[in-house]
Amino acid sequence: METFEWIILLLLGAALLSTLARRLGAPYPTFLAIGGACLAFVPNSPEWTLDPHLALTLFVAPVLLDAAYDTSLRDLRDNWVPVANLVIVAVGVTTVAVALLARWLVPGMPWAAAIALGAIVAPPDAAAATAIVRQVKLPHRLTKIIEGESLLNDASALLIYRLAVIAMVSGGFSLGGIGPAFFVTVFGSVAAGIAMGLAFPYVIGRFDDAPTALIVQFATTFGVWMLAEAVGLSGILTIVCYAMTIARRRDAPMPARLRVPVYAVWETVVFMLNAFAFVLIGLQLRPIWERLDMGLRLQYCAVALAVLVTVIVVRFLWVMTYNTAVRFKISRYGFHPPRPMARPTARGGIVISWAGMRGIVTLAAAFALPEHLADGTPFPYRDLILFTAFCVVFGTLVLQGLTLKPLIRWMNLRDGDPVGQEVKWARTEAYRAAIEAIKDDDSKHARLLCKEYGAVVELSEASPLQGEIGDLPGNPLRRQAIAAARLKANELRREGAIGDDAYYVLEEEFDWADLSAGAARSA
Repeated sequence: METFEWIILLLLGAALLSTLARRLGAPYPTFLAIGGACLAFVPNSPEWTLDPHLALTLFVAPVLLDAAYDTSLRDLRDNWVPVANLVIVAVGVTTVAVALLARWLVPGMPWAAAIALGAIVAPPDAAAATAIVRQVKLPHRLTKIIEGESLLNDASALLIYRLAVIAMVSGGFSLGGIGPAFFVTVFGSVAAGIAMGLAFPYVIGRFDDAPTALIVQFATTFGVWMLAEAVGLSGILTIVCYAMTIARRRDAPMPARLRVPVYAVWETVVFMLNAFAFVLIGLQLRPIWERLDMGLRLQYCAVALAVLVTVIVVRFLWVMTYNTAVRFKISRYGFHPPRPMARPTARGGIVISWAGMRGIVTLAAAFALPEHLADGTPFPYRDLILFTAFCVVFGTLVLQGLTLKPLIRWMNLRDGDPVGQEVKWARTEAYRAAIEAIKDDDSKHARLLCKEYGAVVELSEASPLQGEIGDLPGNPLRRQAIAAARLKANELRREGAIGDDAYYVLEEEFDWADLSAGAARSA
């Protein structure tokens, strides 16, 4: 019962911290990090443990699937060069720099453990960065680079992490076997993810109610990850390819009545996983801190601070070096993107450099470190790695997370809103197709719909971009009318003119009308 009470209390605390973050315009992981750090020193807080082998599966698989599902493959292709540089080079350079620093500060740390630490703190987090860039008008190209990097750098970093942990636990492995194993893992994971993604619609299409569909989605998400890991593939790459494949299958589209609750539940689950990741890591810090004497505490803090500074500085140096090279190339040969987008600028490079907050993947990878090696001895410096990982997450979320939004506004970056332009054009074409589909119907309902859709096309063509992307002409009036209808239904219910059963039928109709009018987004 005590555990359940703590869970309820922590969930309420996470909800309050998230609300405070939204009011202050900060990413909610920043406040979760602060809450997790405070929890480590709360007297009589629970002592929860989690199987390290479960950490990556539980915390990373659903979060990564959610991010990959929303990723634009077209925009990823358009920006593959800067994304690849961040995913491969920036992660590699950061891993090496942190490993060298760790070996210098802690000479007794084995190379494999130092490399594992570097891989743990190398990948920035998607949730923190996107929570900020969606609050401000950041150029679309920069947003897609940040999102693409945050999605794919987990795969590169955790692949290095996996090899380092295997070397540490088993006592080493043959360098000659790394290359073939690497390529088999990469290409095998991509193929397996695509294959399972192609099969998914035939599975989910058999379920037509939201609760069952949700259970099947979560079961298959964890199942894909565990199956990939069981056969020696990368769970990260497999999940990414699996999610991007099912997001683009259109032969079995999900009906709206399922999609609305499914998306809401996934968003809630991702938030809860972030909250519990910070909670569990925070709870591990207290016993680590209590086991250390004052000298070791100072040493741990010094190492953590040095690693934090290193990951920030290395990212800034690499991004600005690449940004300078790209701008020099453009000055010589011109800028020829596949479609209209903002040109690379020094100010954009500074924003990308500062958008390197670490998050749930770093926490989960640190927690997933095995407690013992193959011979039964403790994993060397596991406490130091865990402590350092949390400090890096905490430091980047607080330092960069709270200052990124003011930095973006100060840089005053603009790109002409290419997404808004695409929405306006696609809306016109889509509603023209809708009119064409029903124009031969002479019924009264068809004539009314043709008038409504015709008005949407006319207003979309004649007016500039809407202030809020996706808000159809007439939606404000539609929402106003629906609100009045709700008030009247409530009045009739209070007066006893209608019963609860009739009221609930009307309420459901009003809810669907609200959704069609974009009420959820405007709220």
